[in-house]
Parts: sequence; C-alpha cells; structure tokens
Amino acid sequence: MKAIGYKKAGAIDAVNALEDIEVPMPELRPHDVMVQVKGISINPVDSKIRTNISPEAGYKIIGYDACGTITAVGSDNHHGFAVGDDVFYSGDMTRPGTNSEFHAVDARIIGKKPASLGFEEAAALPLTAITAWELLFDSLGAQEGGEEDKVMLVLGAAGGVGSILIQLAKALTNLTVVATASRAQTAEWVTKMGADHVIDHSQPLAPQMAELGLVPHYTASLRGTDQNWEEMVAMSAPRGKIALIDDPQGISINLAKQKALSICWEFMFTRPMFDMADIEVQSQLLNRVSDMIDDGSLRSTMTKNLGSLSAATLIAAHKEQETGTVIGKNVMSGLGA
Repeated sequence: MKAIGYKKAGAIDAVNALEDIEVPMPELRPHDVMVQVKGISINPVDSKIRTNISPEAGYKIIGYDACGTITAVGSDNHHGFAVGDDVFYSGDMTRPGTNSEFHAVDARIIGKKPASLGFEEAAALPLTAITAWELLFDSLGAQEGGEEDKVMLVLGAAGGVGSILIQLAKALTNLTVVATASRAQTAEWVTKMGADHVIDHSQPLAPQMAELGLVPHYTASLRGTDQNWEEMVAMSAPRGKIALIDDPQGISINLAKQKALSICWEFMFTRPMFDMADIEVQSQLLNRVSDMIDDGSLRSTMTKNLGSLSAATLIAAHKEQETGTVIGKNVMSGLGA
C-alpha cells in the first residue's frame, strides 16, 4: 500500500524528511479494524516525533488523525463497528500512523464519523477533541452541567485543542471562558468558538484578568507554559487547577504550594499506550462529539484544506505547522481517498 514515512529524524528541510513509499498492508490485531483513510489532519505532535524519533529499522510512518471507511474487522469484533462504517479517530502513538492508504486501529478508540461532515472536515477533530475532553473532565475535573460562577483561562486558545476546548466548555458546562490570543485574526476565531472574553498573551496576563474582575479556577495551558507559569500561579484561585499539554522545561511547581494548586498533565495517547481498562472511553467520547457536531452544538475546527496527501504536500504542511501560527486545523485528503 501507499504511505509516507521517513528513515531518519530531523528538520523538515532535510533531504528525504518525508518520502512517498510502498509498505505491506498492516496486520489486524483482535480488537482492530482496518480503515481506508480518506482524510487526515496535521498536529504539533507529528512534527515533534518526526524531529526527534528515528525508526529502529526501515521507515517510520506518523500521522495521528484520520477519517475513513472500515474495510475489515479483527477476530474480537464486539465493539459495534462493521465493514462499510465511516469512522474517525486519532490512533496510538506506539503503532504506525495514519499517513497511509490503509490503517489498522483498535476499535476501542474510534468513533462514528459525523454524518454532516466530509472526511477531511471530520479528520480535523479526533486528537484535539479527545485532548480537550480529557483535559476538561479528567484533568481539571470540571463537572458536566455545572461550574456556575467558575472561570477557565485557556492559554494559546486559537490552535486545534483550544478551538474545541472552548466549544466543549460552553456546550457542556456553565464555565466562563477567557481565551488568550495575540492577533486580531486569532481573537476573532476564539470569539467565534464561543469564548466569553479574549485577552492578549503577548502582554502581561494578570492586569488583563484583573481588569475583567475574573479569577481562574481552572487554567488550560496549551502552549507557552514556561513563559506564563509564574503569572498562571499568581492569578489562580486557591485550590484551583492547572492542566498542561506542552513540554515546559523551566517551571517550579513549588510556586503552586501556597495556593495548594493541582497541576495536571493531559496526554491523549495514555489510554491506548497503556491499554488502560477504560480505553473505550475514547470511543464513547468521540461518538458524543460526532452527535454534537450533527446536532449543531459543536462545529469542525478545520480552517484549511491543503489538498491531496503526498510527501511534498505533507512537508509543506509540517513547515506551516512549525510556524506556530496555524489557526484551528489544517487537513488533507487521504491516500485512500
């Protein structure tokens, strides 16, 4: 089958940073389904892995969002999916990725494709929706249907995770959401996603929050944790919670002691990576997201369709992702489209 991969980790400008390749069809594990991939999207994790992790042998195939059609099912097929079903999912970091014509994935982490979206639009959602859902309800511990009089601050809100996190918070809780954005275009975007207030993360945050008269009970730090850590702690309500998804190198959690803050990590690959007992939670939440898309309470965060997937177009997509200026999600048609 067709795929896109690389032999050596490195910069996207390196020779053969990504290559068009032919590889054998994947083998199905008992819980798996085989998916003909018809849409994919690009995430920051794609660049991180391509830059830092080389395969032990052969080619490494990455890509962690897909939407497509099931063409075969594994021997332990009791998860409610069948050949011909259209599904969307993010996959498992420990297995080959979705930049391929066909993809084997555990049925316990896939959801039904939103009927109202095309394959590319739907592919924009899984990784960020799972991340945002787990961050909001597992890491921060927000209560669905509750959280009156509480505030959530979302740093770096215009990216893929922030775009769906704002929507989930407004659709499923009563939180007041303050989003950060530093450009007119991103401020307009997060407002469209449902943010109640927008502040500028290129300026000191605490004075802007003070001007609003709001104190964060929950803080979702999606980027720039190193730069904003001291202000985040200083602004937080006592016994508040801060959830991180980036990779800070220089923060001291001791600063959070006096306020007894909870510091939480969100990593959406944890459940499949460790085959957790509640792994099917990811399938369940994706199905809910699908229903919410179809009933209009959520919208796709796709902002740009970059065309048909190839090594050349994927290299261009990685370059754009690495600028740090992508709003929402960039998508492509899959090799199996």
